[in-house]
Amino acid sequence: MQARAIPAENFAVPEEILQTFYGKKVPEGFEKWLELGFGKVEMGDKTAPSLFLAHLPAVLDWLHGLDLPRAIENEPCHVPVLLYDKELVFDRLLFHYDGTPSSARLIKNFLSFFSNTIKHSRATIISPSFIPKSKMREEQEIIQHVVQSTAEASFIKFNFCRIGDFWSYAVKHECTLLVTTKSYQTDLAKVLFHFYRGGMWYDRLSFYLAP
Repeated sequence: MQARAIPAENFAVPEEILQTFYGKKVPEGFEKWLELGFGKVEMGDKTAPSLFLAHLPAVLDWLHGLDLPRAIENEPCHVPVLLYDKELVFDRLLFHYDGTPSSARLIKNFLSFFSNTIKHSRATIISPSFIPKSKMREEQEIIQHVVQSTAEASFIKFNFCRIGDFWSYAVKHECTLLVTTKSYQTDLAKVLFHFYRGGMWYDRLSFYLAP
């Protein structure tokens, strides 16, 4: 496995706090690899990045140096971003399915990419209370994928419309990774900007954002 620094043209955060992962999927022990500080282990040819990573406390320190919160990317790209906090833990996953094709795609891609690390995870899927009939089959397929990929899965319908709602749910239920779309990254930056180091902060919650 290998991480490299990346050019930061598309990112608002400083280049020095970004790393790039190359590989078709993360191997077992990925969390320990992060703890050791991006030690390099070859995993075959590196053609294109598959994941950008950043230590969330460093991102939050950068955010708090600004007058107003900003999204981490100036121009969202096709590569997912993982913001990990005190540690990266896959114990309790929270999937945000919003009924869009991009949401369904990112959940399926996440399950495949992290298949070696989530076999013993407990997962929760939050879906809108109302799903058009045309989306019901897709919703059921997503649920089935999550059930097959994790040790335990539950499905909840809420009319959450803000990323702050998902963040609050994740904190209350001690989730360790929130999986959502990059379309929410600006709102997420605002939530992190205002609540970091506050009484509600939960330093075991990481974030996976994908287009």
